[in-house]
Amino acid sequence: MSSPILEVEGISKRFGKFVALNNVSASFQPGKLSAIIGPNGAGKSTFFNVVSGAFAPSAGRLKFQGRDITGLPQHEFARQGIAKSFQITTVFKQLSAHENVRVAAQMRASRYQLIKPRRAMSELAERADALLERVGLADHRARPAADLAHGQQRALEVAMALASEPVLLLMDEPTAGMSPEETKVMMDLITALAAERSVILVEHKMKLVMGICERLLVLHHGEFLAEGTPAEIRANTDVKRVYLGQG
Repeated sequence: MSSPILEVEGISKRFGKFVALNNVSASFQPGKLSAIIGPNGAGKSTFFNVVSGAFAPSAGRLKFQGRDITGLPQHEFARQGIAKSFQITTVFKQLSAHENVRVAAQMRASRYQLIKPRRAMSELAERADALLERVGLADHRARPAADLAHGQQRALEVAMALASEPVLLLMDEPTAGMSPEETKVMMDLITALAAERSVILVEHKMKLVMGICERLLVLHHGEFLAEGTPAEIRANTDVKRVYLGQG
């Protein structure tokens, strides 16, 4: 087995006296589609914020590709190769779909100074168009983001995240608020993206991830409950008891 792409070692997160995460440890293999699941209040969003760099852990360590990234500023997580999309869409609604992605691509190009000024606009435009094609929005490149359907805005946000060329893509409840049709389109996109890079989803809809994820981590009241393949999680007595209300 190859070395984990992401290791979470004894992570805890406290807000005053409230313990949102308590001594959670897990590892995620490269090139895999994994999910963090659990009922509402399980600590999934806090976990997402910790592993994406939005929150520094109160205790424990994070390692990405073998490097300790605990406590690094959030922008350094992106520099390391970690990108994320949020449960609440964060696109620039007054800009067109193409402009949204071009801005995201330009931020990366400026950071690394990979594109010479003379060719910057054409290369950035080509990159943005390729990413819009990747997420199925090529026909909507000129539309303001505000005019896109909810599912299309989420796809646009994914394109913006991909502009940083991440090694690991984190997605917080990527189908929240979507219709069944939009949900299917997004799940197909996620499956395709997972064939190219490591992807970790945060979800509370167990049935949604059971058919596509290779590994599941289950949280309950901020603590580790179970980890395994979909088949192992389905058969787990503790998961049935606290998540499914069975047992």
